[in-house]
Amino acid sequence: MSTHLRAEARPDPLDATAVRRHLHRRPEIGFLEIETADLAWDLLSDLGWRLRGGGDLVDVHDHPGLPSRDELDAAVQRAVARGVPESSVRRFRDGNTAFVAELRGVRPGPLIALRVDMDALPIQESGVGSHHPAAQGFGSEIDGAMHACGHDGHVAIALRAAALLSDRRFAGTVRLLFQPAEEGVRGAAPMVAAGLVDDVDVLLAVHLGFGTPDGCVAAATELYGTSKLRAEFTGVAAHASGAPEQGRSALVAAASAVLGLHGLPRYATATTRVNVGALHAPGAANIVNAHAVLDAEVRADAAAEHDDLERRARAVLHGAAAMHGVTVDITRTGWATSATTDGAILARVETLAPSCGLRLLPPLPLRASDDATLFMRHVQERGGLAGYLLVGAGTYGPHHSPTFDLDETVLTPAADLLATLIRSLEDP
Repeated sequence: MSTHLRAEARPDPLDATAVRRHLHRRPEIGFLEIETADLAWDLLSDLGWRLRGGGDLVDVHDHPGLPSRDELDAAVQRAVARGVPESSVRRFRDGNTAFVAELRGVRPGPLIALRVDMDALPIQESGVGSHHPAAQGFGSEIDGAMHACGHDGHVAIALRAAALLSDRRFAGTVRLLFQPAEEGVRGAAPMVAAGLVDDVDVLLAVHLGFGTPDGCVAAATELYGTSKLRAEFTGVAAHASGAPEQGRSALVAAASAVLGLHGLPRYATATTRVNVGALHAPGAANIVNAHAVLDAEVRADAAAEHDDLERRARAVLHGAAAMHGVTVDITRTGWATSATTDGAILARVETLAPSCGLRLLPPLPLRASDDATLFMRHVQERGGLAGYLLVGAGTYGPHHSPTFDLDETVLTPAADLLATLIRSLEDP
């Protein structure tokens, strides 16, 4: 520890509630998780885990989903002000917040990986007295950022499991994959590209909530494949009254694309989703707009339909640009695929969950996307096993809302289940 302040503030990794509350106070948006990564790195180092991270491990400098330069620099300034050591700031700055921790067990065996997503959302947390974090004094201290999807709980669960496993009484090797930027499904792809799951035999991921009853665990179904698309339209500016025929409106083209995207046909063979979430077109009422940026997504629960839907969405964007005489550049800023949990994982969970105070339910639909599926699919295609587990965590405000919260009593049994499951995987 580099400062007395950080030594006092550091929670016990076995106390999952304390870890979760520490992280909840300091939420960080995707690729900006310097304080979060530093805390996890520090605690795992003390537990004897081998650590690798930074830009030499995963290269994100050209990632189209990175925050702006100003946002990256502001994250550094916040970390420095909070006493994060210079070595950690250097390691995790500029979006390089991904890292892995490994521990070898006492016997030969499989390589078991656990995905741990760390990022928060750009949401202002509720300050009303009925909101538990506000009432208990651990609400977000960062304006415009909030852990509104439970990733603070995911890190807390992983760190308790790591503390339990530090006795090394398991077979093989455990690898914790600390992933940035799950929101927007941006962080897993560069970690997969870096080869971090090429040698993995079993891949596990856990998510809290999503309607799972308290005291229960279930495999997730309806993990949708998704593509996040950013379309930048470029036209020609002109006087909106004096020479409108000389202009080519990027805004009108983008607006046409919005209607075209939402008008895409649905599929009888799959569940699909299409949404335009943002349209930015700075200008003035008397100027033919020359620049517009549109952010959209497509989703489907089947790979073929997802790929076809993305192809159609791109055709809509190009068609809208051509119709209005402008150009468009399309970038995929994030993506995930569909995936399923292997039955062998579920069979072990069913046997082990009661000893941890949890009960296995039949699979439950997530009806959302998570780029943990990229890890899962990669491992499964190489003959390994993968599982995505949902753990009940209360019914507070919905995910991605200012009043989202967790039932913290589930954090300990969830961590205990993971540690017990990992100890059981001597022969997956």
